[in-house]
Amino acid sequence: MNSIFLRIYAGMLSVLVLVALLGVGTLHLANEVRSDQYRERLARGTFRLMSDNLAPMVEIERRRAMAVWARLLGIPLETRALEEVGLDNGARNRLLRGQVLVRQTGPHAATVYSLIDEQERLLLTGEVQQISEQLARATVFLLIDELIRYPADEQPQRLAALKQDKQFGFELRLISLDQANLDGDQRRRVEEGDTVMALGKGGDSIHVFSGIVDSPWVLEIGPLYQMNPYPPELLVLIGVLGLSLVGLTVYLLVRPLEQRLRALEGAATQLASGRLEARVPARGSDAVGRLASAFNAMAEHLQRSLSTQRELVRAVSHELRTPVARLRFGLEMIGDAETEAARRKYMDGMDSDIQDLDKLVDEMLTYARLEQGAPALKFQPVDLAGLIDQVIDELAPLRASVRVERGAAPAGQDSGAVPVEAEPRYLHRALQNLVGNAMRHAESRVRISYQIGQQRCRLDIEDDGPGVPEEAWDRIFHPFLRLDDSRTRASGGHGLGLSIVRRIIYWHGGRAQIGRSDDLGGARFSLIWPRTQG
Repeated sequence: MNSIFLRIYAGMLSVLVLVALLGVGTLHLANEVRSDQYRERLARGTFRLMSDNLAPMVEIERRRAMAVWARLLGIPLETRALEEVGLDNGARNRLLRGQVLVRQTGPHAATVYSLIDEQERLLLTGEVQQISEQLARATVFLLIDELIRYPADEQPQRLAALKQDKQFGFELRLISLDQANLDGDQRRRVEEGDTVMALGKGGDSIHVFSGIVDSPWVLEIGPLYQMNPYPPELLVLIGVLGLSLVGLTVYLLVRPLEQRLRALEGAATQLASGRLEARVPARGSDAVGRLASAFNAMAEHLQRSLSTQRELVRAVSHELRTPVARLRFGLEMIGDAETEAARRKYMDGMDSDIQDLDKLVDEMLTYARLEQGAPALKFQPVDLAGLIDQVIDELAPLRASVRVERGAAPAGQDSGAVPVEAEPRYLHRALQNLVGNAMRHAESRVRISYQIGQQRCRLDIEDDGPGVPEEAWDRIFHPFLRLDDSRTRASGGHGLGLSIVRRIIYWHGGRAQIGRSDDLGGARFSLIWPRTQG
């Protein structure tokens, strides 16, 4: 199951199987309900007509009438009290509202209930084995028995009233014999008073015809349709078609997704084999498009990190070569020195080289720690004025010919009145690197100033030195970069100080930038970062 399409399709298939099972159960229940309604519709008019006829009769008349109707229907009829019948409240209420109730007792058998008298709470019940031709014959007998009590010209109106009052579940009409769709033999039987059943057009329905004595009318009942349950094959067909349509739709939707994921897999394989320039076409704003963009950003960062590491290794090798060569030369010269003063001179030089190496290692470790990932920063409120004064006190004695000063503080922002959030140790290191860099290149003056706004704060370090050429501003913060014109190698340093500054301010959510000082004429380095850390 490695294919996304197969996984989604399997899930959809499981859902469809569950829906199909529920559909089969629903179909079976619907067929049962439709069967009950069909039987009630056929039996309703006949049993209500019998119940209404029994209502005014005395007990002996009721028994005589039920015996006649039982022979016509071919089913036993009896009267029972409503309380003796084990029906629920819903069924009892339906009977009290004048409805006919049919309860299935077998595959084709049912018990029919109809209310005779609401006051006596008496029911007419019949055990029907199959509602078929006999029910139609009994209906004809009861209707004709009712119609012959009226003159022939009033019989159609009486039939219409019975149809509306008793709510027969099929059509009832009085027609002339010429209008009846019968053959010659059937017409003769109707004229003799017999009941004839004829198939309707198409053979899917039945019409019942019976002549009325001493009347020009023929009673037609029908069409009567057979109960056709919903076939299970229809549900299977719908399920197969639905499954095919869902499968096609899911395939068309998933195929582009799989193609894009294959492209992502191919780029990842190329990246793992060393081809760091591999990228994925990032299109669309969906989850795969965002994944492709994140993958490209990761590949870009990986390529940049490996490139930085290669440059770092080359630069470190170059930076280590000079002090190591000087140490080797000092050791050779100590052996050849003839006086103690000469040996002391060479030993002092070697000590200076060792300090230089120690400083280089410290800067490399700091830069690597800041470059590889987010360090553990503990942001605290920092007084910028106090921090600037601390750095001035630490660095000013190192070059007495350069005056390091703090610029005029903005109104209301001195003496820690407006603290900012920062990591004190790293911010101190960044300011120390910038001020030390400015002192190495200044002629006589370095100025440190700051501004604190509602959202962001800013530190500016300016000097009156030769400045940095504008074409070098974009690469001045690269590691091991030292300019050979205004910022010469003779000024010292290893080219990591500004890179460390950039990474420190990056982890503070800010940026470092370089420009030209309008007042002093030299370089101006600026640090800008949020006043509060999220």
